[in-house]
Amino acid sequence: MDLRRTFSRSFGAPSSAKDHLLEQFIRDEQGSYVLISALLMPVLVGTAGLGTEVGWWYYKHKNMQSVADSGAVSAATAASAGGDPRSEAKAVAANYGYTDGANDVTVTVNQPPKTGSQASNAQAIEVIVSQPQRRLLSALFGSDRVPITARSVALPNSGTGCVLALNRSASPAVNVSGGNQLNLIKCNLYSNSSASPSLNVAGSASVAANQVGVVGDVSGASSITAANGIKTHITPVADPYADVSPPTRPSCSNAKITVNANGKTNSLDPGCYMGSITVNAGAVLNLNPGIYYLDGASLSVAGNATITGSGVTLVFTGSGSDWGTASIGSNATVDLTGPTSGPTKGIVMYGDRNMPAGTNFNLTGGATQNFGGAIYLPKANLSFSGGNGTSTSCTKIIADTLTFSGTSNLQVNCTALGTATIGSQTAQLVE
Repeated sequence: MDLRRTFSRSFGAPSSAKDHLLEQFIRDEQGSYVLISALLMPVLVGTAGLGTEVGWWYYKHKNMQSVADSGAVSAATAASAGGDPRSEAKAVAANYGYTDGANDVTVTVNQPPKTGSQASNAQAIEVIVSQPQRRLLSALFGSDRVPITARSVALPNSGTGCVLALNRSASPAVNVSGGNQLNLIKCNLYSNSSASPSLNVAGSASVAANQVGVVGDVSGASSITAANGIKTHITPVADPYADVSPPTRPSCSNAKITVNANGKTNSLDPGCYMGSITVNAGAVLNLNPGIYYLDGASLSVAGNATITGSGVTLVFTGSGSDWGTASIGSNATVDLTGPTSGPTKGIVMYGDRNMPAGTNFNLTGGATQNFGGAIYLPKANLSFSGGNGTSTSCTKIIADTLTFSGTSNLQVNCTALGTATIGSQTAQLVE
Protein backbone atom coordinates (compact mmCIF):
# COMPACT_ATOMS: atom_id res chain seq x y z
CA MET A 1 0.00 0.00 0.00
CA ASP A 2 1.23 3.51 -0.87
CA LEU A 3 1.20 5.20 2.53
CA ARG A 4 1.85 8.67 1.04
CA ARG A 5 -1.22 8.38 -1.13
CA THR A 6 -3.31 7.13 1.79
CA PHE A 7 -2.11 10.04 4.00
CA SER A 8 -2.93 12.53 1.29
CA ARG A 9 -6.37 11.18 0.82
CA SER A 10 -7.04 11.18 4.56
CA PHE A 11 -5.83 14.71 5.41
CA GLY A 12 -5.82 16.71 2.14
CA ALA A 13 -9.52 17.62 2.13
CA PRO A 14 -9.58 19.58 5.40
CA SER A 15 -6.60 21.67 4.30
CA SER A 16 -8.28 22.46 1.02
CA ALA A 17 -11.53 23.41 2.80
CA LYS A 18 -9.75 25.85 5.09
CA ASP A 19 -8.06 27.51 2.16
CA HIS A 20 -11.39 27.76 0.41
CA LEU A 21 -13.11 29.33 3.43
CA LEU A 22 -10.32 31.91 3.89
CA GLU A 23 -10.38 32.76 0.21
CA GLN A 24 -14.17 33.11 0.31
CA PHE A 25 -13.98 35.43 3.35
CA ILE A 26 -11.34 37.60 1.73
CA ARG A 27 -13.45 37.84 -1.40
CA ASP A 28 -16.53 38.77 0.67
CA GLU A 29 -16.01 42.59 0.56
CA GLN A 30 -19.10 43.37 2.60
CA GLY A 31 -17.87 41.29 5.48
CA SER A 32 -14.44 42.91 5.29
CA TYR A 33 -15.90 46.42 5.51
CA VAL A 34 -17.96 45.51 8.54
CA LEU A 35 -14.96 44.11 10.36
CA ILE A 36 -12.67 47.00 9.45
CA SER A 37 -15.33 49.53 10.39
CA ALA A 38 -15.84 47.85 13.71
CA LEU A 39 -12.12 47.93 14.38
CA LEU A 40 -11.70 51.57 13.32
CA MET A 41 -14.86 53.05 14.86
CA PRO A 42 -13.34 53.80 18.30
CA VAL A 43 -10.35 55.39 16.60
CA LEU A 44 -12.55 57.53 14.36
CA VAL A 45 -14.77 58.62 17.24
CA GLY A 46 -11.76 59.42 19.40
CA THR A 47 -10.08 61.36 16.62
CA ALA A 48 -13.25 63.35 15.97
CA GLY A 49 -13.55 64.09 19.67
CA LEU A 50 -9.95 65.22 19.93
CA GLY A 51 -10.40 67.34 16.81
CA THR A 52 -13.42 69.01 18.36
CA GLU A 53 -11.49 69.64 21.57
CA VAL A 54 -8.51 71.12 19.73
CA GLY A 55 -10.91 73.21 17.67
CA TRP A 56 -12.37 74.59 20.91
CA TRP A 57 -8.90 75.52 22.11
CA TYR A 58 -8.26 77.28 18.82
CA TYR A 59 -11.57 79.14 19.11
CA LYS A 60 -10.76 80.23 22.67
CA HIS A 61 -7.33 81.46 21.64
CA LYS A 62 -8.76 83.41 18.71
CA ASN A 63 -11.40 84.92 20.98
CA MET A 64 -8.83 85.84 23.63
CA GLN A 65 -6.56 87.33 20.97
CA SER A 66 -9.36 89.70 19.96
CA VAL A 67 -9.75 90.66 23.62
CA ALA A 68 -6.00 91.26 24.01
CA ASP A 69 -5.94 93.34 20.80
CA SER A 70 -8.87 95.50 21.89
CA GLY A 71 -7.47 95.87 25.39
CA ALA A 72 -4.03 96.93 24.17
CA VAL A 73 -5.39 99.51 21.72
CA SER A 74 -7.77 100.95 24.32
CA ALA A 75 -5.03 101.02 26.96
CA ALA A 76 -2.56 102.80 24.67
CA THR A 77 -5.24 105.30 23.68
CA ALA A 78 -6.10 105.95 27.33
CA ALA A 79 -2.44 106.32 28.29
CA SER A 80 -1.82 108.91 25.57
CA ALA A 81 -4.75 110.93 26.93
CA GLY A 82 -3.47 110.74 30.50
CA GLY A 83 -5.68 107.85 31.61
CA ASP A 84 -4.87 104.61 33.46
CA PRO A 85 -3.93 101.93 30.89
CA ARG A 86 -4.28 99.05 33.35
CA SER A 87 -7.80 99.91 34.41
CA GLU A 88 -8.77 100.52 30.78
CA ALA A 89 -7.42 97.19 29.50
CA LYS A 90 -9.06 95.21 32.28
CA ALA A 91 -12.38 96.99 31.79
CA VAL A 92 -12.32 96.20 28.06
CA ALA A 93 -11.49 92.54 28.76
CA ALA A 94 -14.34 92.34 31.27
CA ASN A 95 -16.75 93.68 28.66
CA TYR A 96 -15.84 90.69 26.50
CA GLY A 97 -16.41 88.26 29.37
CA TYR A 98 -12.80 87.95 30.53
CA THR A 99 -12.79 89.49 33.99
CA ASP A 100 -9.40 89.48 35.67
CA GLY A 101 -9.46 87.07 38.62
CA ALA A 102 -12.75 85.37 37.66
CA ASN A 103 -13.04 81.88 36.13
CA ASP A 104 -9.27 81.47 36.19
CA VAL A 105 -8.83 84.48 33.89
CA THR A 106 -5.69 86.56 34.24
CA VAL A 107 -5.34 89.93 32.50
CA THR A 108 -1.81 91.32 32.75
CA VAL A 109 -0.91 94.84 31.60
CA ASN A 110 2.72 95.91 31.24
CA GLN A 111 4.11 99.32 30.33
CA PRO A 112 6.63 98.93 28.81
CA PRO A 113 6.23 95.32 27.62
CA LYS A 114 8.22 92.62 29.41
CA THR A 115 9.29 90.97 26.16
CA GLY A 116 9.40 91.60 22.44
CA SER A 117 10.73 94.35 20.21
CA GLN A 118 8.98 97.10 22.21
CA ALA A 119 10.38 96.07 25.61
CA SER A 120 12.33 99.32 25.96
CA ASN A 121 9.58 101.61 24.63
CA ALA A 122 7.92 103.40 27.54
CA GLN A 123 4.91 104.31 25.38
CA ALA A 124 4.13 100.71 24.42
CA ILE A 125 1.39 98.82 26.26
CA GLU A 126 1.43 95.02 26.50
CA VAL A 127 -1.78 93.13 27.35
CA ILE A 128 -1.72 89.38 28.10
CA VAL A 129 -4.97 87.45 28.55
CA SER A 130 -4.78 83.86 29.80
CA GLN A 131 -7.29 81.21 30.85
CA PRO A 132 -6.36 77.50 31.24
CA GLN A 133 -8.83 75.07 29.67
CA ARG A 134 -10.01 71.77 31.15
CA ARG A 135 -9.24 68.57 29.22
CA LEU A 136 -11.88 66.17 27.92
CA LEU A 137 -10.70 63.30 25.70
CA SER A 138 -7.19 64.72 25.78
CA ALA A 139 -7.12 63.80 29.48
CA LEU A 140 -5.92 60.40 28.20
CA PHE A 141 -2.60 62.08 27.45
CA GLY A 142 -2.27 64.23 30.58
CA SER A 143 -4.19 65.64 33.50
CA ASP A 144 -2.88 69.22 33.50
CA ARG A 145 -5.16 71.90 32.09
CA VAL A 146 -4.23 73.36 28.73
CA PRO A 147 -2.80 76.91 29.00
CA ILE A 148 -4.35 79.29 26.45
CA THR A 149 -2.70 82.72 26.28
CA ALA A 150 -3.05 85.69 23.94
CA ARG A 151 -0.71 88.69 23.83
CA SER A 152 -0.87 92.09 22.10
CA VAL A 153 1.25 95.23 22.14
CA ALA A 154 -0.02 98.65 21.04
CA LEU A 155 1.46 102.11 20.65
CA PRO A 156 -0.27 105.50 20.58
CA ASN A 157 -0.70 106.39 16.94
CA SER A 158 0.49 109.94 16.79
CA GLY A 159 -0.06 111.66 20.08
CA THR A 160 -2.17 114.73 20.64
CA GLY A 161 -2.13 118.02 18.81
CA CYS A 162 -0.60 121.15 20.29
CA VAL A 163 -1.13 123.54 17.35
CA LEU A 164 -4.37 123.95 15.40
CA ALA A 165 -5.25 126.60 12.81
CA LEU A 166 -9.03 126.71 12.34
CA ASN A 167 -9.29 128.88 9.21
CA ARG A 168 -10.66 126.82 6.30
CA SER A 169 -9.22 128.81 3.40
CA ALA A 170 -6.24 130.98 4.46
CA SER A 171 -3.05 130.53 2.43
CA PRO A 172 -1.16 129.74 4.51
CA ALA A 173 -3.06 129.23 7.75
CA VAL A 174 0.22 128.37 9.52
CA ASN A 175 3.38 130.21 8.55
CA VAL A 176 6.95 129.54 9.74
CA SER A 177 9.52 131.56 7.82
CA GLY A 178 12.90 133.27 8.00
CA GLY A 179 15.25 131.53 10.41
CA ASN A 180 12.49 130.61 12.83
CA GLN A 181 12.25 127.22 14.50
CA LEU A 182 9.10 125.52 15.71
CA ASN A 183 9.67 122.51 17.94
CA LEU A 184 6.56 120.55 18.90
CA ILE A 185 7.75 117.93 21.35
CA LYS A 186 5.74 114.71 21.14
CA CYS A 187 2.75 116.54 19.69
CA ASN A 188 1.17 117.40 16.35
CA LEU A 189 0.54 120.42 14.15
CA TYR A 190 -2.81 120.64 12.35
CA SER A 191 -4.16 123.12 9.80
CA ASN A 192 -7.78 123.04 8.65
CA SER A 193 -7.13 125.22 5.61
CA SER A 194 -7.70 123.53 2.26
CA ALA A 195 -5.35 126.00 0.58
CA SER A 196 -2.08 125.25 -1.13
CA PRO A 197 -0.15 125.86 0.96
CA SER A 198 -2.07 125.25 4.15
CA LEU A 199 1.26 125.17 6.01
CA ASN A 200 4.22 127.20 4.77
CA VAL A 201 7.78 126.60 5.97
CA ALA A 202 10.06 128.98 4.10
CA GLY A 203 13.64 130.22 4.06
CA SER A 204 15.86 128.59 6.66
CA ALA A 205 12.93 127.95 8.99
CA SER A 206 12.27 124.47 10.34
CA VAL A 207 9.47 122.53 11.98
CA ALA A 208 9.88 119.46 14.17
CA ALA A 209 6.77 117.62 15.30
CA ASN A 210 5.43 114.20 16.08
CA GLN A 211 3.09 114.52 13.11
CA VAL A 212 1.90 117.22 10.71
CA GLY A 213 -1.60 117.06 9.27
CA VAL A 214 -3.18 119.58 6.90
CA VAL A 215 -6.43 119.67 4.95
CA GLY A 216 -4.67 121.29 1.99
CA ASP A 217 -1.02 120.99 1.01
CA VAL A 218 2.39 121.77 2.50
CA SER A 219 5.10 124.07 1.18
CA GLY A 220 8.61 123.41 2.45
CA ALA A 221 8.15 119.77 3.41
CA SER A 222 11.91 119.22 3.25
CA SER A 223 12.27 121.54 6.25
CA ILE A 224 9.84 119.49 8.34
CA THR A 225 10.83 116.60 10.58
CA ALA A 226 7.83 114.51 11.63
CA ALA A 227 8.31 111.12 13.26
CA ASN A 228 4.83 109.99 12.24
CA GLY A 229 4.81 111.67 8.88
CA ILE A 230 3.33 114.62 7.01
CA LYS A 231 -0.28 113.96 6.07
CA THR A 232 -2.09 116.10 3.50
CA HIS A 233 -5.78 116.25 2.56
CA ILE A 234 -6.88 115.10 6.00
CA THR A 235 -10.37 115.59 7.41
CA PRO A 236 -10.60 118.93 9.28
CA VAL A 237 -9.81 118.62 12.97
CA ALA A 238 -12.67 119.49 15.28
CA ASP A 239 -12.47 122.59 17.47
CA PRO A 240 -12.05 121.02 20.94
CA TYR A 241 -13.50 124.08 22.69
CA ALA A 242 -16.41 124.74 20.33
CA ASP A 243 -18.91 124.16 23.13
CA VAL A 244 -17.01 125.95 25.90
CA SER A 245 -17.95 129.45 27.01
CA PRO A 246 -16.88 131.42 30.08
CA PRO A 247 -19.47 132.65 32.59
CA THR A 248 -21.26 135.93 31.94
CA ARG A 249 -18.90 138.76 32.74
CA PRO A 250 -19.44 140.84 35.86
CA SER A 251 -19.77 144.63 35.84
CA CYS A 252 -16.69 146.33 34.44
CA SER A 253 -14.21 148.95 35.53
CA ASN A 254 -13.34 151.66 32.99
CA ALA A 255 -10.09 152.61 34.69
CA LYS A 256 -6.83 152.08 32.84
CA ILE A 257 -4.19 150.15 34.77
CA THR A 258 -0.51 150.89 34.29
CA VAL A 259 2.18 149.04 36.22
CA ASN A 260 5.61 150.67 36.36
CA ALA A 261 8.88 149.37 37.72
CA ASN A 262 8.84 150.04 41.45
CA GLY A 263 10.95 147.25 42.87
CA LYS A 264 8.00 145.19 44.09
CA THR A 265 5.39 142.73 42.86
CA ASN A 266 2.06 144.34 42.06
CA SER A 267 -1.16 142.31 42.20
CA LEU A 268 -4.43 142.43 40.31
CA ASP A 269 -7.71 140.73 41.16
CA PRO A 270 -10.02 138.96 38.71
CA GLY A 271 -12.90 140.93 37.25
CA CYS A 272 -13.92 142.85 34.13
CA TYR A 273 -11.67 145.59 32.74
CA MET A 274 -12.67 148.00 29.98
CA GLY A 275 -9.51 150.06 30.38
CA SER A 276 -6.23 148.72 29.04
CA ILE A 277 -3.74 146.93 31.30
CA THR A 278 -0.13 147.92 30.65
CA VAL A 279 2.95 146.38 32.27
CA ASN A 280 6.01 148.48 31.51
CA ALA A 281 9.63 147.33 31.28
CA GLY A 282 11.04 146.27 34.63
CA ALA A 283 7.60 146.06 36.26
CA VAL A 284 6.18 142.91 37.86
CA LEU A 285 2.45 142.08 37.87
CA ASN A 286 0.91 139.02 39.49
CA LEU A 287 -2.64 138.02 38.59
CA ASN A 288 -4.55 136.43 41.44
CA PRO A 289 -6.51 133.24 40.56
CA GLY A 290 -9.73 133.75 38.63
CA ILE A 291 -11.20 134.93 35.32
CA TYR A 292 -10.13 138.29 33.86
CA TYR A 293 -12.42 139.83 31.23
CA LEU A 294 -10.82 142.39 28.91
CA ASP A 295 -13.85 143.99 27.27
CA GLY A 296 -12.54 146.10 24.41
CA ALA A 297 -9.33 146.52 26.38
CA SER A 298 -5.83 145.39 25.55
CA LEU A 299 -3.21 143.66 27.65
CA SER A 300 0.24 145.04 26.89
CA VAL A 301 3.37 143.54 28.46
CA ALA A 302 6.58 145.31 27.45
CA GLY A 303 9.91 143.65 26.84
CA ASN A 304 11.72 142.88 30.11
CA ALA A 305 8.46 143.20 32.06
CA THR A 306 7.07 140.30 34.11
CA ILE A 307 3.54 138.94 34.40
CA THR A 308 2.66 135.84 36.41
CA GLY A 309 -0.43 134.05 37.63
CA SER A 310 -1.71 130.57 38.50
CA GLY A 311 -5.30 129.42 38.02
CA VAL A 312 -5.90 132.30 35.63
CA THR A 313 -8.01 132.69 32.48
CA LEU A 314 -7.81 135.86 30.38
CA VAL A 315 -11.03 136.35 28.39
CA PHE A 316 -10.82 138.76 25.44
CA THR A 317 -14.23 140.07 24.46
CA GLY A 318 -15.92 143.25 23.26
CA SER A 319 -18.43 144.53 20.75
CA GLY A 320 -18.59 146.58 17.57
CA SER A 321 -15.07 147.65 16.67
CA ASP A 322 -13.73 147.43 20.23
CA TRP A 323 -12.30 144.05 21.10
CA GLY A 324 -9.79 142.96 23.67
CA THR A 325 -6.35 141.91 22.42
CA ALA A 326 -2.93 141.06 23.84
CA SER A 327 0.62 142.08 23.00
CA ILE A 328 3.71 140.68 24.71
CA GLY A 329 7.09 142.12 23.82
CA SER A 330 10.38 140.34 23.26
CA ASN A 331 12.17 139.11 26.39
CA ALA A 332 9.12 139.64 28.57
CA THR A 333 8.86 137.11 31.38
CA VAL A 334 5.49 135.40 31.25
CA ASP A 335 4.40 132.59 33.54
CA LEU A 336 0.64 132.17 33.31
CA THR A 337 -1.21 128.93 34.05
CA GLY A 338 -4.88 128.13 33.54
CA PRO A 339 -7.21 126.74 36.20
CA THR A 340 -7.51 123.00 36.88
CA SER A 341 -11.27 123.14 37.41
CA GLY A 342 -14.30 125.27 36.65
CA PRO A 343 -15.90 126.47 33.39
CA THR A 344 -12.56 127.52 31.87
CA LYS A 345 -10.63 124.46 33.03
CA GLY A 346 -7.26 124.23 31.32
CA ILE A 347 -7.71 127.49 29.35
CA VAL A 348 -5.22 130.28 30.01
CA MET A 349 -6.42 132.60 27.18
CA TYR A 350 -9.89 132.64 25.65
CA GLY A 351 -11.04 134.71 22.67
CA ASP A 352 -14.70 135.54 22.09
CA ARG A 353 -16.07 133.71 19.02
CA ASN A 354 -17.86 136.90 17.96
CA MET A 355 -14.54 138.68 17.55
CA PRO A 356 -13.83 139.75 13.94
CA ALA A 357 -11.73 137.18 12.10
CA GLY A 358 -8.11 138.21 11.81
CA THR A 359 -7.95 140.25 15.04
CA ASN A 360 -4.24 140.53 15.82
CA PHE A 361 -2.65 139.00 18.91
CA ASN A 362 1.12 139.14 19.44
CA LEU A 363 2.57 136.77 22.02
CA THR A 364 6.26 137.08 21.20
CA GLY A 365 8.05 137.05 24.53
CA GLY A 366 10.50 134.36 23.45
CA ALA A 367 12.16 131.76 25.65
CA THR A 368 11.00 133.44 28.86
CA GLN A 369 7.35 133.30 27.80
CA ASN A 370 5.51 130.27 29.14
CA PHE A 371 1.80 129.58 29.08
CA GLY A 372 0.42 126.61 30.97
CA GLY A 373 -2.77 125.44 29.31
CA ALA A 374 -4.67 126.19 26.13
CA ILE A 375 -4.43 129.49 24.26
CA TYR A 376 -7.83 129.50 22.57
CA LEU A 377 -8.26 132.41 20.15
CA PRO A 378 -10.55 131.03 17.42
CA LYS A 379 -10.84 134.31 15.46
CA ALA A 380 -7.33 135.65 16.00
CA ASN A 381 -4.39 136.11 13.69
CA LEU A 382 -1.81 135.03 16.26
CA SER A 383 1.92 135.72 16.12
CA PHE A 384 3.72 133.51 18.61
CA SER A 385 7.25 133.00 19.86
CA GLY A 386 8.11 131.31 23.12
CA GLY A 387 7.95 128.28 25.34
CA ASN A 388 10.82 126.32 26.82
CA GLY A 389 9.41 122.88 26.03
CA THR A 390 10.38 121.40 29.39
CA SER A 391 9.10 117.95 30.29
CA THR A 392 6.56 119.45 32.70
CA SER A 393 5.19 122.14 30.42
CA CYS A 394 1.79 122.21 28.74
CA THR A 395 0.96 124.61 25.92
CA LYS A 396 -1.72 124.15 23.27
CA ILE A 397 -2.47 126.84 20.71
CA ILE A 398 -5.73 127.13 18.78
CA ALA A 399 -6.23 130.18 16.57
CA ASP A 400 -7.76 131.22 13.27
CA THR A 401 -4.32 131.65 11.68
CA LEU A 402 -0.82 131.36 13.12
CA THR A 403 2.59 132.85 12.45
CA PHE A 404 5.57 131.54 14.40
CA SER A 405 8.60 133.76 14.87
CA GLY A 406 11.90 133.18 16.63
CA THR A 407 12.17 129.84 18.38
CA SER A 408 9.10 128.19 19.87
CA ASN A 409 9.14 125.02 21.95
CA LEU A 410 5.85 123.41 22.92
CA GLN A 411 5.14 120.33 25.01
CA VAL A 412 1.80 118.83 26.05
CA ASN A 413 2.11 117.28 29.49
CA CYS A 414 -1.37 118.51 30.26
CA THR A 415 -2.92 115.81 32.44
CA ALA A 416 -2.91 117.97 35.57
CA LEU A 417 -4.53 120.92 33.79
CA GLY A 418 -7.14 118.87 31.98
CA THR A 419 -6.91 120.64 28.64
CA ALA A 420 -9.09 119.40 25.79
CA THR A 421 -7.57 117.02 23.26
CA ILE A 422 -6.69 118.40 19.82
CA GLY A 423 -7.26 115.67 17.27
CA SER A 424 -8.44 112.14 17.91
CA GLN A 425 -6.59 109.83 20.25
CA THR A 426 -5.85 106.55 18.49
CA ALA A 427 -3.42 103.66 18.80
CA GLN A 428 -2.19 100.81 16.64
CA LEU A 429 -1.08 97.24 17.24
CA VAL A 430 2.64 96.68 16.76
CA GLU A 431 2.95 93.11 18.06
